[in-house]
Amino acid sequence: MVKDCMFCDLTLEPNQRIILSNEHCMFLQLEQANTKGIPLEGAGLIVPKTHRETAFDLTREEWDATYTLLKEVKKYLDEKYQPKGYNLGWNCGEVGGQHIMHSHFHVIPRYEDEALAGKGIRYMFKGNENNRSSNVVLKEHCYLFYGC
Repeated sequence: MVKDCMFCDLTLEPNQRIILSNEHCMFLQLEQANTKGIPLEGAGLIVPKTHRETAFDLTREEWDATYTLLKEVKKYLDEKYQPKGYNLGWNCGEVGGQHIMHSHFHVIPRYEDEALAGKGIRYMFKGNENNRSSNVVLKEHCYLFYGC
């Protein structure tokens, strides 16, 4: 357990709830995830019970437990929220968007009436606003091969 880690000490975030769990991990949701029509309706995180900084630090048992729990989470979310799709993902390291340094797997239900319905994880990465200023060749490669 790491002091001041909201996933090691769940009392540090009083609005988060354990929805499902198994021996190695748990599915957490903030109370506001239950609000109908918000952008992250039904969203939650699968978090290892043992402090691991990133997904790359998980044990094989934790990976397997994450997979097993993900199947249960999908069934739960499908029944409770009826999403039409999902985005799933890990943010690893600060540059990768990780702001809490305890590994957590995002499970984000998606709905047909969202403004960004049909836009996947890569959508924000391939736009011009994400062009790398340090590499003109990379920008040309991206444009030629991927149209970004």
